[in-house]
Amino acid sequence: MSTVDFNRLKLLAVFVEVVSCGSFAAAARKLRSSRSRVSEQVAQLESSLGVRLLNRTTRQLSMTMEGREVFARASDLPDILADVEVASSQEVARGRVALTVNHDIAIARLLPALESFQQRYPRVQLDLVLSDDRLDLIAEQIDVAIRVGVPRDDSLIMRPLFEDRMQVFATPEYVRFQGEPGSLSELAGHRWIMLQQASPVAEVNMYQGDQPVSFCPENYHMCNSPLMAQRMVLAGLGVGCLLPSTVADELQAGRLVRLMPDLQGEALQFSLVYPSRRQMPLRTRCLIEHLLAAKLFV
Repeated sequence: MSTVDFNRLKLLAVFVEVVSCGSFAAAARKLRSSRSRVSEQVAQLESSLGVRLLNRTTRQLSMTMEGREVFARASDLPDILADVEVASSQEVARGRVALTVNHDIAIARLLPALESFQQRYPRVQLDLVLSDDRLDLIAEQIDVAIRVGVPRDDSLIMRPLFEDRMQVFATPEYVRFQGEPGSLSELAGHRWIMLQQASPVAEVNMYQGDQPVSFCPENYHMCNSPLMAQRMVLAGLGVGCLLPSTVADELQAGRLVRLMPDLQGEALQFSLVYPSRRQMPLRTRCLIEHLLAAKLFV
């Protein structure tokens, strides 16, 4: 299977300009090149094609029969190549970038950074794919992901953002009516909001200091959405393990309180993940650097 020789396309475009301008000198002025360079490029094209395209005299140029046929097929090439050059230009960040992120992280952490990104890069548009599933970036044609944990695919690039640990929270109203637990057994006796991804068998696994502890609440709601689980805790439906970085505003406003402060989950690494650094479009690189600089989880 043949491949496109882009150098030959450029030479064809030069040939078209020479014919359209009527001379090597005029074409050189338009192309901001020298007459000798333009003449050399046309000669190189003729050599690669194995045919003469132009008859040269001291006063004029005329196309050969092969030259007329080539010109007829290549006459639009300069405009096409100019459009391609504009479309692939890396001088200004523009175009669409697909970004996937969990619902709760998108709303709590990503959304505040989008306004400043839009102001700085007004010609870049985002395709936001909110999903609590770990999507295949290559298969789904996604440029960047915000992920929790280490990527399973070694071919993916990971840029650390922040480390966080699950903690136990409830609303002040819930604690007022149900009481504040002082031990693991009392905590296990409360009504729980369980996240299916973290507790598929309805078991809470945490650390009390340096010691791992676990218990199985008998009274619990199960949910497969971190955002919904967060909202259920905020609605006073029970206690739950949440990431402090995703409920920072609620904690500051006093809408949530932490229970048993000596309990916390395993360290979770938030990262920007993307397929490759090679030939990365400027728009994608700008988004990555902006999100890293925005300190989303501070």
